[in-house]
Amino acid sequence: MEQPLISIIVPVYNVEDFLDACLESIVNQSYQHLEVLVVDDGSTDRCSDMCDRWAQRDERIRVIHQTNAGLSAARNTALDAMTGEWVVMVDSDDVLHPGAVALLLQAASTHKADIAVGDYITVDEHALPQWPAQAIGANAQARAYSQQEAILAIFYQRQLTHSAWARIYRSSLFDDIRYPVGMLYEDLAIIYPLLRKCDKVVKVNQVVYGYRQRQSSILGTFSPRRADVLNICERLESHVLTGEDIYIDAVRNRLLSAYFNILLLSNNDKTHDHKQLQDRCWDGIKRLRCKVLSDPRASLKNKLGILASYMGRPVLCSIFGHRYQPRP
Repeated sequence: MEQPLISIIVPVYNVEDFLDACLESIVNQSYQHLEVLVVDDGSTDRCSDMCDRWAQRDERIRVIHQTNAGLSAARNTALDAMTGEWVVMVDSDDVLHPGAVALLLQAASTHKADIAVGDYITVDEHALPQWPAQAIGANAQARAYSQQEAILAIFYQRQLTHSAWARIYRSSLFDDIRYPVGMLYEDLAIIYPLLRKCDKVVKVNQVVYGYRQRQSSILGTFSPRRADVLNICERLESHVLTGEDIYIDAVRNRLLSAYFNILLLSNNDKTHDHKQLQDRCWDGIKRLRCKVLSDPRASLKNKLGILASYMGRPVLCSIFGHRYQPRP
């Protein structure tokens, strides 16, 4: 039987120190029937030339050069150009396990799933990934989720995450869905409509991806742009209230988590005044805390935050502030 073509999308912007390792990990996949769409998003370092050299080395790599427009726009360019039956997203400073594509495709095919998700490890900025010693695929265990179970797991922040990477998608899911341009948390913004098109999601308990933790990355520092997560979750709350209220408790749990996160991160940033943003978060916490506290499925972390919030904003920030650092 003919192997399906897998599209791998790699948006690139000023990552010359990490690009070779990323593309090396892709071309060396045990599953070889790939098209690799590398979108140079107006890089000002050596990345443009590096991308072209990689395309000369491996005919499966197709490079698209464009004026800088951001991560979402670069991914969208590749989504428009892809021809594969399945698609994998890889950030250009990260790496894939050599057996990642094969394992995810097998899991999706075996379970007749539209998305297959693996685990990931964190890689220090200039280190090589330390993959688990166990051979990938050996004793692999998988759990299948219905559409409803997957949505609840992601918005209750259990077992599944909203990240674009460490997973394989059926390409048809993106027929009418694109990433919002100019927005942080772009993967969170589209995860709900993607899941609404899925019959099943499968999670494999093996590491397939190395996420590189860089202090200079967009989410490595605090910026008011991180409030995009509030806009996304608030819009989703309004949408769900109009007809899909089976998910409203889960969405509110995720929104409350975002209010706590942005309040505490902004409070730790002493270089700027974030009062307006902090007031917005505090008002949101007060609006949702009674509802979430009565939800038996809400996270323990949120419930502890709620209890602290009843003692006042300064107490909440004092108790939990040191635990909140920028993260993906």
